[in-house]
Amino acid sequence: MVSVETLATGVNLLWVLIASFLIFFMKAGFAMLEAGQVRAKNVSNQLTQSLITLCVGLLVFFVAGEAVARGVAVATGADVPTLFGYIGGDLTTSVNWLMGGMFAIAAANIVSGGVAGRCRPRMYVIYTAFITALVYPIAVGLTWKGGLLAQLGFTEFAGGMVIHGMGGLSGLTAAYVLGPRLGRYNEDGSANVIPGHSVTLAVLGTLILAFGWYGFNVGTAATVFSPNGGEISLGSFAAAGRVAIATSLGMVAGGLSAGVVAWYKTGKVDTLYLANGMLAGLVGVTGAANVLTWAGALFLGTLAGAQLPVVFDVVEKRLQIDDVCAVFPVHGSAGILGIVLYPLPYVSTVGFDPGQIAVQALGVVVIGSVSVAATYALFTVTTALGWARVDADSEREGLDISGHGVETYPEFASPDTLNDSAVRTDGGHASDIELVMAVVRPEKLGAVKEALTDVGAPSLTVTNVSGRGSQPSKTGQWRGEEYVVDLHQKVKVECVVADVPGQQVAEAVREAAHTGEKGDGKVFVVPVSDAVQVRTGNRGPEAV
Repeated sequence: MVSVETLATGVNLLWVLIASFLIFFMKAGFAMLEAGQVRAKNVSNQLTQSLITLCVGLLVFFVAGEAVARGVAVATGADVPTLFGYIGGDLTTSVNWLMGGMFAIAAANIVSGGVAGRCRPRMYVIYTAFITALVYPIAVGLTWKGGLLAQLGFTEFAGGMVIHGMGGLSGLTAAYVLGPRLGRYNEDGSANVIPGHSVTLAVLGTLILAFGWYGFNVGTAATVFSPNGGEISLGSFAAAGRVAIATSLGMVAGGLSAGVVAWYKTGKVDTLYLANGMLAGLVGVTGAANVLTWAGALFLGTLAGAQLPVVFDVVEKRLQIDDVCAVFPVHGSAGILGIVLYPLPYVSTVGFDPGQIAVQALGVVVIGSVSVAATYALFTVTTALGWARVDADSEREGLDISGHGVETYPEFASPDTLNDSAVRTDGGHASDIELVMAVVRPEKLGAVKEALTDVGAPSLTVTNVSGRGSQPSKTGQWRGEEYVVDLHQKVKVECVVADVPGQQVAEAVREAAHTGEKGDGKVFVVPVSDAVQVRTGNRGPEAV
């Protein structure tokens, strides 16, 4: 017969595991969100950064982070087991460690968005280990483990300050020390917009994060059942409904308020601000989701979303800090507001409590000071050693190639439609060699390749280019700021022929690339004085 205690323990542990798995899935959201907000030449680098944060962060937290958190708690007056007693301990401590590890790598991942586009791969390892072994555990020891701040009455439900506020401040500090990306600011201090390459990935990442956030917030209500003699009652899960509603309302309120403020500033509905605003709203309610009223969740979510465009402008234009993924206004300032202001009238079941507001503000100062000071010291030292930032040439080339030797988008179109039998091997018979060079729309590349195969000139070279001609410029918008797009993305197709007239090839390309709109491109036919085949040494038409 199963005892009441065993049943309650089993259900509680199962719930914590499920929540931990949901939080783990948020890694995919972070990866997509950050990859979408960087340039195409840095996408693989950002994805690698997310993977390193996962692998290094979880391992370091297992080896050192949990022990540091417990040590800080004991040193500041808590009564918890210290050092590595949790390793090989009972099932409950092991399962709880897993959720703590998921929280730790989330905190580290926040920083990566602030330093995107110019941070060395080795630095991912260093700062991830630093945050998961020291900065995050100190915050946990002072709060969730029962340390000094907890004893003073500081309340933190699911990481509004311990994870998001701390991560946002660390990301802002790291971005400040590293300095802006090349070309981000002009000599007069004015900012240039550097758009990310994919709003699609950014929105996908937002929705994945929002889904995982239910594990983040509701999962923190870790005790589903509490055994009471021979009976079972609901534990902290009694607040699960309140937490779920607060999470949902904060999310939608944040998205709408950020969108409205951005629309007021620019006259357009900004997709990225809507997405970032949803996340800011989620952060805003995370620290006190278990006690928020529905009106309080709407209030904090709205406030967190509305401050996002304003704070981002301050960071970008006044402080001139290149916070690539807006980690401070999304995580930092939104988390701080939510954790400090929840004891306002009608916002939470706590009611108006000035003393609690003061304690919450003190907690923000303590945790914020630790994160800023530690991160500043780390990045200052590593920058001086040349470990933190890539060199200028690598940054211009892109971190995908310089740091990882890969291109995220190595192909420009659908898989090659040619096969070996389509390639001519007769060497040609014409006495003249001609270069047919075409600049066409990227989406027409597949049709051009097929047309060249049909006309008997399948060999070609393709280059991704940008330029301008008769096609009019456009105005783009990235996170509420407009920029002029006068260089349009094209592909350059080059084909050298000897046995097929160049004019025939040019006409085939023209027909395949034609849409009738400005920007279709041009085709050039240029005589070639000679050609040499590298493998055989053949010259002239035979080399072609």
